[in-house]
Amino acid sequence: MISGQFCLTLDAPAELSILVNQSPDFISAVIPFVIVLISLSVHEAAHAWTAYRLGDPTAKDLGRISLNPLVHIDLIGTVILPLVAAFSNLPIIGWAKPVPVDIRRLRDPRRDFMLVAAAGPASNLLQAIVVAVLFHALPLEDLNFLNLNWPNVLRKAADINILLALFNLIPVPPLDGGNVLAGLLPREAAAAFDKVRQYGFIILYALMLTGVLSQIILPPADFLMGLLGL
Repeated sequence: MISGQFCLTLDAPAELSILVNQSPDFISAVIPFVIVLISLSVHEAAHAWTAYRLGDPTAKDLGRISLNPLVHIDLIGTVILPLVAAFSNLPIIGWAKPVPVDIRRLRDPRRDFMLVAAAGPASNLLQAIVVAVLFHALPLEDLNFLNLNWPNVLRKAADINILLALFNLIPVPPLDGGNVLAGLLPREAAAAFDKVRQYGFIILYALMLTGVLSQIILPPADFLMGLLGL
């Protein structure tokens, strides 16, 4: 089973005035939430689609190859916590429902499970690239729909997707990066590494609370944003 992916944005709603052409309001407060919801839906659908293409229809049979957020949301992790954070001047942290993967039905279990895990972060990077293309191709300065500052909205969308990708690539199970690393390690080393899984959440929260997580994620995130011209 691909664990429900954590989402993390390091920007608080106090900074959301840059997303609107006036003072922050209800719409501006929910923009990061909507972006995260869409990004996570694509992320989880990518896991499910990749598993299906590699021989396991479990997630497909459950309707998880879908961009409909309703099939991916976890009430607490995808709705309540992000909304509370969005209106409480806190970083947005949450997760989606796990995508079930039956490793026995994959054609090459070790390799294919690694590919299924990698598909989620890859989808977020692809979303960031699509957003960057739109940013540079569209006349956003002339767009006044919903009174939003669309250049900054697209920058925020790319930033969130890059942060999602980098966060999930941290090589700590149950994150995607942990599952990818397990697939790359020799079998004995992978079995030993898998024992870290039970401590994964403790490790992640320790990284968050000590500030190490930001030091790991923010430099490459800034590099990728610059590479995309954002």
